[in-house]
Amino acid sequence: MPRTLTLPALAAATLLAAAPQPRNLSGSWSFAVVTENGTGTPTVTLTQTGTQLAGTYESSRMGARTLSGSVKGDSVTFLLGGGQVPLTFLGVIETDSTLKGTVDFAGQGGATFTAKRIAK
Repeated sequence: MPRTLTLPALAAATLLAAAPQPRNLSGSWSFAVVTENGTGTPTVTLTQTGTQLAGTYESSRMGARTLSGSVKGDSVTFLLGGGQVPLTFLGVIETDSTLKGTVDFAGQGGATFTAKRIAK
């Protein structure tokens, strides 16, 4: 006898199939971080598992630092650790290859950033 789904089960299956998957930010990104002291151009490498982010932030000024964060809808957040001042990046995913947002220097100032994906 063939298996049939009840109306509630069919509705639930349809909702699960239609649920948007988190946008995947895995890859290498070229950032432009604009501060009052000038613009930095770090390379950020992200690995995304589900909604969780991990990776590295490399710049000539700060060297290599680890990061962790998350993606929720079109929002991305990550914390840059390993330095004297933790940096919190709060951004918006504009397209699959562009980001923009702000950086908080632990309440000691801030910056803006834009980013372009350079490799997946």
